[in-house]
Amino acid sequence: MKLHTIDTGFFKLDGGAMFGVVPKSIWNKTNPADDNNLCTWAMRCLLVEDEGRLILIDTGIGDKQDAKFLSHYYLHGDATLDKSLAALGFYSDDITDVFLTHLHFDHVGGAVVRKGEKLLPAFKNAKYWSNPKHWDWAVNPNDREKASFLKENILPIQESGQLQFIKAEDGINFTKDFDIRFVSGHTEAMMLPLINYKGKQILYMADLLPSIGHLPLPYVMAYDMFPLTTLKEKKLFLTEALENDYILYFEHDPINECCTLQQTEKGIRVKDVFKLNEV
Repeated sequence: MKLHTIDTGFFKLDGGAMFGVVPKSIWNKTNPADDNNLCTWAMRCLLVEDEGRLILIDTGIGDKQDAKFLSHYYLHGDATLDKSLAALGFYSDDITDVFLTHLHFDHVGGAVVRKGEKLLPAFKNAKYWSNPKHWDWAVNPNDREKASFLKENILPIQESGQLQFIKAEDGINFTKDFDIRFVSGHTEAMMLPLINYKGKQILYMADLLPSIGHLPLPYVMAYDMFPLTTLKEKKLFLTEALENDYILYFEHDPINECCTLQQTEKGIRVKDVFKLNEV
């Protein structure tokens, strides 16, 4: 197995929304906001080479939305999904599986591209993986979350016939060294990859833990549908990660790719910070 970081650029989101009830005077020290109270976040995906499969975990925001939509999120940086794949010698047609942790626009937007008047899967040879609970949640969204579930990002996947569902909800083996864990605080049935790599367990945090700045338990996003559930899930996973010496892989941290954990007087905090290619 080989793992590769896939950078797809940066975007901005409101700092208050990203840190919920935590005062700006605290979170601004680690994630400084601009004059509009916006903080920069990464859209960092992961490419897994495993037993003849090339598995892409999440796809970033993409570029097919109109200028008005994209202007709300201040996309910046030189990296794109295609550039990052090409730098590794891969192209969209090489991807065999697209594993979508969940279907919010900043995770699934790059899964579909616009070609003329048509919306088509960006990876024509790939199976796209979601799960029935989350798919139903996304295509029948509640009023609070529906702005994150854009039909143009989701329905073309199903219409193409490339959509596959992961049906069981506990202890799933996606491949021999790639397990799936389910959480439902951020959104219903989000999937977290847990990957056995070079004798270490790497946990892809998705939006359960967007950044190192979210390690303290009360630091829960206002975007989360069920914040008390997130609180319980964070405590569970951070305890498990500490006890088993997991490496955490961050999708949205603008600076830090990976970290390990240690117990401190203030709770579970960062031990070592490093890049994936240093594992």
